[in-house]
Amino acid sequence: MNKKKNNYIKNTVKGPVSIISLNRPDYSNAQNGAMTYQLDDAFRQAMDDDNVKVIILKGEGKHFCAGHDIGTPDRDLDKSYEIKSMWYDHTKKEGGEFYYAREQEIYLGMCRRWRDIPKPTIAMVHGACIAAGLALAWVCDLIIASEDSFYSDPTLKMGLPGIEYFGHPFELNPRIAKEFLFLGEKISAKRAYEMGMLNKVVPLRELEKETMEIANKIAEIPSLALTLTKQSINHIQDLQGHRSGMDATFGYHHFAHTHNDLVQGEYLSGFDAKKLKEKSEDQDKKKS
Repeated sequence: MNKKKNNYIKNTVKGPVSIISLNRPDYSNAQNGAMTYQLDDAFRQAMDDDNVKVIILKGEGKHFCAGHDIGTPDRDLDKSYEIKSMWYDHTKKEGGEFYYAREQEIYLGMCRRWRDIPKPTIAMVHGACIAAGLALAWVCDLIIASEDSFYSDPTLKMGLPGIEYFGHPFELNPRIAKEFLFLGEKISAKRAYEMGMLNKVVPLRELEKETMEIANKIAEIPSLALTLTKQSINHIQDLQGHRSGMDATFGYHHFAHTHNDLVQGEYLSGFDAKKLKEKSEDQDKKKS
C-alpha cells in the first residue's frame, strides 16, 4: 500500500500574484527534504505561469519557518529525490561526502536558484524565522514582516559557523552580523528593520493586506525592467563577495561538521524544531 504524499506546500494564485505557503505548521514549517523539493516545484510553477508577475512566500500556522528539520518524525535525510542540479545522489555516498552533496543540492544550490528567480519575490514573515528560515526570507527580494516576528541563527551553539546560505554580512551590518551569530539570541522585527534586513514591519493583522498591496504595485511595472533590475543588484552583490564568500563559508561549515563528528561522535546536534512547537503550546496554555 502506497503511503499518501504529504502536501507540504500550498500554492494559490490571486490575480498577478502567486502565494506559496510553507505547510508544516505542526513543526513550525521546518524544512525536510520533501518540503524543500516541493517548494522548488512551486517556484518553478510560478515561473512557468505567464500571468504571475510577483511571488509571495509565507508560512502556515504560528511561524514562518523554524529552519532545517533535524528532529521531527518526518525527517528524511536518507531519502532520494529527483536531483534538481548537476550534483549526484547523496544517498549513494558515505561519510562527509553524503552530507556535502546533499547540502550543496538543497541547502545552498536551491537557495541560490531561488535568489535568481527572474520574477520579483516577497517574503511575508510572521512568528519565528530561525536558522535556515532566514535563508528562505533572504533569497526573496523584499521582506515584509509582522511586529511579532523574530529572527535568530543559533547554529554556533552546534559548533557551526552559521547556516549554509551565509548571507549574514550582507543582510546585516558586519559588526551586527557578528553579534547576531556570536550570541545566537533572537532579534526583534524592530531591530531587524533598523539594521536594514526588513523592508517594512506592520501589525500581524495587517501583514497579508500590506504584502498583497505591495505585490500588486510591483506587478504593474514592466516585467523585463523588474528582471533586469533584480539581476543588476544581485550581480553587484556578487561582485562584492556574496557568492565567493558563501562558497568559502560552506567549506568551513563542513569542516565544522566533520570536527563535531570526530570529537563528539555527532555530525549535527542542537536546535530541534520540535522544541519550538512545544514551547508555543506551553505559551498558549499559559494564556488560556
